[in-house]
Amino acid sequence: MTTPVTIIGAGLGGLTLARVLHVHGIPATVYEAEPAPDARRQGGLLDLHPHSGQAALEAAGLTEEFRKRILPGREAYRVMDQAANVLLDLPDTGTGERPEIPRGALRQTLLDSLPARTVRWGRKVTGVQTLAGGRHQVRFADQATVVTDLLIGADGAWSRVRPLLSDAAPRYVGLCSVETFLFDAATRHPASAEAVGAGSLFALAPGKGLLAHREGGGTLHTYAQLAKPQDWFTGLDATDAAALTARIAAEFNGWAPQLTALVADSDTTPVVRPVFTLPAGHRWDRTRGVTLLGDAAHLREPNGEGANLAMQDGAHLGRAIAAHPDDVEAALAEHERAMFARAADVEADDDGFYTIMIDDHAPHGVLALMTGAAHGG
Repeated sequence: MTTPVTIIGAGLGGLTLARVLHVHGIPATVYEAEPAPDARRQGGLLDLHPHSGQAALEAAGLTEEFRKRILPGREAYRVMDQAANVLLDLPDTGTGERPEIPRGALRQTLLDSLPARTVRWGRKVTGVQTLAGGRHQVRFADQATVVTDLLIGADGAWSRVRPLLSDAAPRYVGLCSVETFLFDAATRHPASAEAVGAGSLFALAPGKGLLAHREGGGTLHTYAQLAKPQDWFTGLDATDAAALTARIAAEFNGWAPQLTALVADSDTTPVVRPVFTLPAGHRWDRTRGVTLLGDAAHLREPNGEGANLAMQDGAHLGRAIAAHPDDVEAALAEHERAMFARAADVEADDDGFYTIMIDDHAPHGVLALMTGAAHGG
């Protein structure tokens, strides 16, 4: 195959695709709206599953690099109520089956594995249109354009490529997640560090919860979960850090101080992330010269599978293109059949953990799920 592959989005799925293509000697260019790889924090810890995320890294030839960046001991889980009573404490068993790695470190591993200039930063896509012969033109914010024979939308929830294939749009599910950080927590916030423990903490109550985990360098990374209508977060002023922090912290008034501090004492401006999903079973008819992967194709509530599934999509698509160098349409059809089936399997197996965390029975639903999993249920 001599035609370069055009990938929109330098997330984990798009970069995995680019790397697997590179392994097979196929050129690709990735266009990313962010101005630089360190333009923003890349999220928290990811547990990579053997059959998906880890298998994708194996296909990319990056297993050893991945293992160098794993944070040991982070597979411990603790559940608390809002008074900081410990309801469940599961230590890291040391098996390393689903090792934890910072998302930013994983992304950097993929970036470091690609030739220079593979990723073009600061290239925000504003529109895509179909041309004759199954080619597509991509338009950027600065009015520049590129034309490609093979276009891959790996550009997430609000994909600019998706409208070429589907009318589906993400729907708000009634939950938002607010991201905060405490740095050097063992010294500056010892009570909060003790509450979080060695791995991840779930402090839960009906309608709200705190999900925190211990990253490297003594950092506590927290996602405050809130069941709110859409107009609640659209009315927040993200430019006033102090007021925004106080507003989020007020949602946890009356909670144990070591838990409230995870939000109230944040060393960063809180970032509000509303949760959207695409319709279950989202798919489209085969359209020449273009396809999607990851959240652009099958956006769901956070369930521990999203990043793993995106990387699996990217690796499978890269191998399919390499296997059909003279028939790209066969490769894209193979990719979509497999991706639709994988996404359907994940949807069927989804136990609703994200919703159950803060439903009317919280934290007892999560306790039941986690104790069942711990005992092989």
